[in-house]
Amino acid sequence: MSEGTIKRVTDKGFGFIDTGKGSDIFFHMSAIEGARFEDLQPGQRVTYDEGQGPKGPRAENVRLV
Repeated sequence: MSEGTIKRVTDKGFGFIDTGKGSDIFFHMSAIEGARFEDLQPGQRVTYDEGQGPKGPRAENVRLV
């Protein structure tokens, strides 16, 4: 399980996590566990599993720390 910081959340149901490795990873609202998408804010710490989506890497099993 990896850890990162929410960088951006859109009003379209997805966002990006700063991985701390010089890159961002996409996440979809359906990948969030234990929180509501509407409650996520930039700067919050999260844990996630790296998965593969149709357009490249994506975060799965996203949880607030």
